[in-house]
Amino acid sequence: MPSATATYSYCASSVLDAAVHALALQTSGGRTPAGAAAHPRFFDGTLTEPQASAAALLAVADVAAARYYDPGLTGSASLDPVVTAGGGWLRFESFSGCCGVHARLDVPPAGLDGGEVGRGTTNVDVNLPLRDALGRLTGREPLGLTVGPDELAVRTGGGRIVEKKVPLPDRWIRGFAETPVIASRFDLRAEVPAAEALRFLRALPRAGSGNAARGAEWVVSHNGRLRSTSRPAPGAVCLPGPQRLTSLRRVLRHARGLRLYGPPATARSSVQAAAWEISLPAGLRLTLTLSPETGRGFSGEGTVLDDLAGPDVEADAELLSVLLAWDSRIDPAELAAGAGLTVARTRAALTRLGVDGRVGYDPAAAAYYHRELPFVPGRAEDHNPRLRAARAIVAAGGVRSLGAGSAEVTTADGRTHRVRGLAAPARTAPGCTCLWWAEHRGRRGPCSHALAARIAANHAGTGTPHDSQAPQAR
Repeated sequence: MPSATATYSYCASSVLDAAVHALALQTSGGRTPAGAAAHPRFFDGTLTEPQASAAALLAVADVAAARYYDPGLTGSASLDPVVTAGGGWLRFESFSGCCGVHARLDVPPAGLDGGEVGRGTTNVDVNLPLRDALGRLTGREPLGLTVGPDELAVRTGGGRIVEKKVPLPDRWIRGFAETPVIASRFDLRAEVPAAEALRFLRALPRAGSGNAARGAEWVVSHNGRLRSTSRPAPGAVCLPGPQRLTSLRRVLRHARGLRLYGPPATARSSVQAAAWEISLPAGLRLTLTLSPETGRGFSGEGTVLDDLAGPDVEADAELLSVLLAWDSRIDPAELAAGAGLTVARTRAALTRLGVDGRVGYDPAAAAYYHRELPFVPGRAEDHNPRLRAARAIVAAGGVRSLGAGSAEVTTADGRTHRVRGLAAPARTAPGCTCLWWAEHRGRRGPCSHALAARIAANHAGTGTPHDSQAPQAR
């Protein structure tokens, strides 16, 4: 998998000063409304729930350092979490080293006191000594929080620079593009109180235990209790790799409840992604989103491809980018009204912005939020080879319409495939006679031949219009 080396530069190491009850998180290069910033400052105040906040932040850092698939491998974990500030919220995010788990801690205004929250996105240093200190935090004393360089560093411009050089695989960046699209199809499937959350989560296998290698399970809720089953059913939520929820144990003693989010399920559903959210005091939320399989990261899901293939998506994304305004809650319908676009085109444009890491999705709010990743590559096609191949096929004249929602697609090597189902709603992968379709059956997005057929149909005006008013998943 291609990767680059990212250098995170901090004015100093992040520290937890127990003597004065202060948590100082140092920031690396990031983005703000004023543009790129070397060490942006987002908050200086106190945490209203210090212990719960510290435990949840530690859980996000645990995921960043973990590899749930082939845990013996090394080299792409230990990435520092990303923090986004906007609308009075702080959001901390990370991916596991295998890119199969996305962790997010949402800290609302009620969880912060005494300081104004800035706007922007950056990385924060969470080092091993800080993790140890967070794990030892006890008591009910107030805890100050600074996200950004301290006053001395700001005033003098000095201080010892701490650099971390880490591999930044493309799949980690691509995960930020896929997860908003996947999570936007989730609905709340179950909600249980803290006692039931503790009972169920504490019974799950830990990573590295003898039972940790078992496959996907399904979880159903009945009379306020959660029950595991080996078969899908309506209303069930998939639990692929139960050991990947281990990090939630960090916050169980602070839990107020547990919510499960997922796409619709039937008795014939295959494995699915899902989100598990622990609600904490002061409105804090810790959410783990799991990919459909332990050995299957978010980077290859292909959920963005249909939206990226739309004829107007680049121009629409450019228009929406000036309207985001670092909002912590972006409703597609409201954004569409402001931009003069249909909701379907707005969702596709949000997907395009997500490819560059510029939006995330919060299932609890059923809304997107604005962020600007500090390491945006800005190369949608480079990260989506199926899209690149599809456009090459169209440019070479390799698509011939057969009518009735079907097409014949010829690739550069002379192979011909039959694509069917082009008239289906957007985000429904058409069928194809290629090996990709035979293996995945649309579970990982469309193949390059189906994409090429849809692009050609859109250009000819014979396919399902990209601005169709067909119902979309929330």
